[in-house]
Amino acid sequence: MSGGVYGGDEVGAIVFDVGAQSVRAGYAGEDCPKYDVPTFMGVVEEETKEEIMETDVPSEEKPKVAEKKYFIDTNSIHLPKSNMEMLNPVKDGMIEDWDMFEKLLDYIYAKDIKSESGLHPVLMSEASWNVRPKREKLTELMFEKYNIPAFFLCKNAVLAAFANGRSTGLVIDSGATQTSAVPVHDGYVLQQAIVKSPLAGDFITAQCRQLFEEKNIEIVPPYVIGSKEASKEGGPAIFTKKNSLPSVTKSFHRHMVNETIQDFQVSVLQVSDGPYDEGVLGNIPGVLYEFPNGYNNTFGVERFRIAEGLFDPSNVKGIEGSTAIGVTQVVTTSVGMTDIDIRAGLFGSVIVTGGNTLLQGFVERLNRELLTKTPPSMRLKLISNNTPMERRFNPWIGGSILASLGSFQQMWISKQEYEDQGKGCVERKCP
Repeated sequence: MSGGVYGGDEVGAIVFDVGAQSVRAGYAGEDCPKYDVPTFMGVVEEETKEEIMETDVPSEEKPKVAEKKYFIDTNSIHLPKSNMEMLNPVKDGMIEDWDMFEKLLDYIYAKDIKSESGLHPVLMSEASWNVRPKREKLTELMFEKYNIPAFFLCKNAVLAAFANGRSTGLVIDSGATQTSAVPVHDGYVLQQAIVKSPLAGDFITAQCRQLFEEKNIEIVPPYVIGSKEASKEGGPAIFTKKNSLPSVTKSFHRHMVNETIQDFQVSVLQVSDGPYDEGVLGNIPGVLYEFPNGYNNTFGVERFRIAEGLFDPSNVKGIEGSTAIGVTQVVTTSVGMTDIDIRAGLFGSVIVTGGNTLLQGFVERLNRELLTKTPPSMRLKLISNNTPMERRFNPWIGGSILASLGSFQQMWISKQEYEDQGKGCVERKCP
């Protein structure tokens, strides 16, 4: 990869895929992102005494200025620090806190990519429901601050479809904060038929938290534990706490507890083949899980019951009367809102992506339920990558393919175009 000329074939473009859980980044043309940086970051406000020239002003009378210190990436956010708040600049798939987002990009350029931003065009993914002011602000930021030679903004559903060799299809993305169905037709997102539901990864984490409270299982995150011994199954945990822990904030502790619960989700939870039936599922052997503090327990039907909430929210506590609909209903509602002529094409390539879909049995259950809902005249085809990495990084992989195509090179917004037409050109050039 040369940091070559824009418009040539050898442009080392950088692809960013911004998600609620992490930001994936790497060079176009590679098969997976090189860097996967958590979107969460630690922020500490430090008061500094403002420098005043008159030397006779006593230091205690100098005005105090709050200065923010940012801690980014897995290692530095996992280290407990006093008064460190855990914050996330991304909300509902869109960038909310621009200062923090800039700090994140600064970090990725300086520590990961280790190359000047002015040398590489940038292709960035965005939520399919992103709004015009945010798109323009992002374009302005990339050209003005990072001085990049060319830019392109692409909907993540379109990129996920490209990653699977499709330009038309229905993209189901179940990530951390929400599950969405986005119809893509000939490379364009059909905005009016996007359907979103809050039943996704964070919802499952909340359900697990509730289960642990009911069972009186205390979740002790690893940063608290000095040493431990494995307990007998169901017996009390035997561990010692670290001696010198700083006074951490609630948001830091909660974040670390959530990470522990997410490990439990991946290891233990499973989606049942059909509707939840305690009699049938009770005969399936339980799964033993050891918590970070050494506590061991076997989980039986509850591991199916929690995951069931994604498909059938009717028996879930705490979400009555909300707009939360199950995954299958998200799909059928979205297809039902599109033009009747293209429905066969959408059912013919339903693309499953997002970290939450890696739950054991998720794709099989979705396939089984959709088969009963698909009109007899149409063929259902569910496309899901077998490897967890591909399913998590689908939009990034699509961006990598797109930005390295020779035919794509005339699609970029060049620096010249931006200077001539201003930030509004993103609406015209990037559908």
